[in-house]
Amino acid sequence: MSTPEQDLLRRALGVLTEMAPAALELGEQFRAAGHELSLVGGPVRDAFLGRASNDLDFATSATPDQTQRILARWGDAHWDIGKEFGTIGARRGDVVVEVTTYRTDKYDPASRKPLVEFGDTLDGDLSRRDFTVNAMAVRVPDLTFVDPFEGLTDLAAGVLRTPIAPERSFDDDPLRMMRAARFAAQLSFHVEPGTLAALVAMADRIEIVSAERVQAELTKLLLSDNPRAGLEVLADTGLAEHVLPELPALQLEIDEHHRHKDVYQHSLTVLEQAIAQETGPDGAVPAPDLVLRLASLLHDIGKPATRRFEPGGGVSFHHHEVVGAKLAAKRLRALKYEKQVVKDVSRLVELHLRFHGYGDGAWTDSAVRRYVTDAGPLLERLHRLTRADSTTRNKRKAKRLSDAYTDLENRIAALREQEEIDAIRPDLDGTQIMAILGIPPSRDVGAAYKHLLALRMERGPLGEETATEELRKWWAERG
Repeated sequence: MSTPEQDLLRRALGVLTEMAPAALELGEQFRAAGHELSLVGGPVRDAFLGRASNDLDFATSATPDQTQRILARWGDAHWDIGKEFGTIGARRGDVVVEVTTYRTDKYDPASRKPLVEFGDTLDGDLSRRDFTVNAMAVRVPDLTFVDPFEGLTDLAAGVLRTPIAPERSFDDDPLRMMRAARFAAQLSFHVEPGTLAALVAMADRIEIVSAERVQAELTKLLLSDNPRAGLEVLADTGLAEHVLPELPALQLEIDEHHRHKDVYQHSLTVLEQAIAQETGPDGAVPAPDLVLRLASLLHDIGKPATRRFEPGGGVSFHHHEVVGAKLAAKRLRALKYEKQVVKDVSRLVELHLRFHGYGDGAWTDSAVRRYVTDAGPLLERLHRLTRADSTTRNKRKAKRLSDAYTDLENRIAALREQEEIDAIRPDLDGTQIMAILGIPPSRDVGAAYKHLLALRMERGPLGEETATEELRKWWAERG
């Protein structure tokens, strides 16, 4: 009977023997020049998991200049943008490679950037990798497996462990602590106890890492298949206190009887439920969708600041969606997310409660039009966020909410058939307004436009004749 490690080796051998011939030829060229070349990191790990990749990372004994000369001969194109860190990239057909000189790196306590020192052995290079499952290598072209830190054993067990003492590893590069959370999400692995203890003890060390690098890891975590596992690592170790403090702040103990929903757990569940509603590549919200996932995670972050204990033992969070939208924008800007992501996520947080109250049937066509207009291009994401926000265990209540939202979607669809609800504009444009009223460009034109837009929202399409009558009437009443 085979062991889990032997099963993984057989699987990896199948993947590696089908590796693009161009990559194996590259190994021949390095060997002919007197240099070592080994496939390292994620591509090796993924081969054991049965996943092939055309983006390949290599480590070499060659200097960056020597590597560049070889890649210039081998590839259709090559680049040296990472040369100061020892990395040269190249492409040949569909195969993209990055080749890095053996190295060690560490942080100066006062610096946000790693100091790079080139090494001279493969084992030494592997020792600076973040986790043992990423510290395996395959020498090319002969496909010799190198595993000095028992990464294959940890891979079979689903364990994240550092190849050297975790305190030293995290001190050398604190971003590895974020990677622990990211790989917990991507691989559904658990963090080994000693490594976890070091995460807790050294969480504040993440402060020296640039926001851009932290954001990149958080994004990869959120776009994984199981972000909840990674977010729990962030919260449980204290890392979140430094990179996303709004998340642990949701762990409110509302009252001593725990009668109220745990906002932290609720938010993680909403995230999972939103992910379940993402679509295929041709759907309305193709998976994985960063904006939807961020909005789902952050939709209730305004609750701690707005919590009020009401007479009779109740708790309220009035306007938490407005406060939350501002907090979300502030945090995402601090993490250096692009402006459109900040804008879209904060808008979804602001709108996530808009639906509540619809179930009583009081919404007019005008209210439905405003819902669609206010959501704009975010409407499909808002549909999914709103549905995901129902985490009640009361099946009757859950069905009532679901049915009410289905009714709203049906009304939106019906209005779409009657009018251009997704791009509502007044029946008259600015040029027509000026011609009818005999006025030049001015604030009056803007005021007239807003009046006609409000009428369009309230009554639907008016037609040019009726709109003209309403415009003249409004103008006369203004005196």
